[in-house]
Amino acid sequence: MLSKIKERYLWMGASVFLVIIITLFLLSPLTFAQTTGSNDAAAYAEILQQVMRFIQNYYVDDIDPRVLYEGAMRGMFESLGDPYSVFLTARDMEDLSSTTTGRFGGVGLYISKHSGRIRDDERQRPYVRVVAPIEGTPAFRLGISAGDYITKINDKPTDNMSLDEVLGHLRGEPGTTVNVTILRGESIVFSVDIRREYIVVPTVRSAMIDDNIAYLRIVQFTPITTVDVRNAIENFTNQGYSSLIIDLRRNPGGLLSSVVEIANFFLSDAVIVSTRSKIPTENQVFRADRSLLVPKEIPIVVLIDKGSASASEIFAAAIKDNQRGFLIGEKTFGKGSVQQVRSIGDTGFKLTMSRYFSPSGEIIDQVGVEPHKEIIEESLTEEALESYKRIIEEFIIQNFVRNKPNPGEADINNFIRELRADEIVLEERIIRRLIRNELNKTNNDPPVFDLEFDVVLKAAVDIIRGN
Repeated sequence: MLSKIKERYLWMGASVFLVIIITLFLLSPLTFAQTTGSNDAAAYAEILQQVMRFIQNYYVDDIDPRVLYEGAMRGMFESLGDPYSVFLTARDMEDLSSTTTGRFGGVGLYISKHSGRIRDDERQRPYVRVVAPIEGTPAFRLGISAGDYITKINDKPTDNMSLDEVLGHLRGEPGTTVNVTILRGESIVFSVDIRREYIVVPTVRSAMIDDNIAYLRIVQFTPITTVDVRNAIENFTNQGYSSLIIDLRRNPGGLLSSVVEIANFFLSDAVIVSTRSKIPTENQVFRADRSLLVPKEIPIVVLIDKGSASASEIFAAAIKDNQRGFLIGEKTFGKGSVQQVRSIGDTGFKLTMSRYFSPSGEIIDQVGVEPHKEIIEESLTEEALESYKRIIEEFIIQNFVRNKPNPGEADINNFIRELRADEIVLEERIIRRLIRNELNKTNNDPPVFDLEFDVVLKAAVDIIRGN
């Protein structure tokens, strides 16, 4: 009898509990639904406020309103499907300021993550892609390259991480280490421990290839790049140059104002780039004035690759469409959108406000800039690719350079013989180039250019010489 009474009260208690739950699920949403009859943005904003208040009042634990605010903001920007439009925490705002001024803590990578439509010539991958390593930084010295994918950070998969989250994991106090797993091509996978440093962004490297041909590498478009480019061109003028090679490979972009000022050195009374937006004030056409720093009779060849992005694509398209120079290399990255940063207290957000269009009216975003002449390294045979995979994954070249920091010709010949004995079938030319690249990465003052192994640069020189 007693057990039946207990069972009865148990069922009564459960029924009351169910009534409470049903009331919460059936009645409370009615309050939220009162403003859903319209698609008006104000109506949804009111709903968000109501939900936030409901969570604060009824969630089982106390919750900081800032946590709800940041979570809602992050989700709102993620819903845009645009990797460049993001909510910025207070820490993100500080990092952004450091990056803009050209000095920040990290590993030295510019990265992106595809969202939505991708180029026809690319395969969709869920990971973060390396746009370009910054020259002279830890990631660059360890051999991470444009087009690589970051699949894990400290053994945490990145496929479900936002771009913002990946940046947060890569950055940290100088002197600390982060482990990164890299996917290169279809199947080459290797992990590296990267020691973080203060990253100082370089801008320009320049030299004369011979008495007539000047070489100008623009590493990135920063607030000081304009001055550095001007100084380099004035130095070329003093040395009597008669032709110019501009290298934009692995240039991830930078400031719109910087690239417009620099393009003005080469173009006269011509459109450099235009921006288009649904906001009339964001629709602008940037034109070069009538002044020139580089005379029209100086032939120009521009080198581009898949690591050329954003501002470097603007420059390349301006030179191409105005028929001021000849582009060779690979199709560029395809990042042609304009973001603006807005602060909200100590937080903020970055939002895509418009897109770049070339002087001929072609869209750059998700498309890229085609070279006049495509030059790509010959694809490896299946057997050679397997050898290359072994060399990368087993760090064979790095270990050789570590043991022989200044190898002579005899050292390199012996090393190649050892590789052959170990069934490495990669061409000798490729092995020597890998050794040269590795030596340059560990050199505090590497050569400005390499005519022996840089096939794109060699092609540019041949074009200028008429070969």
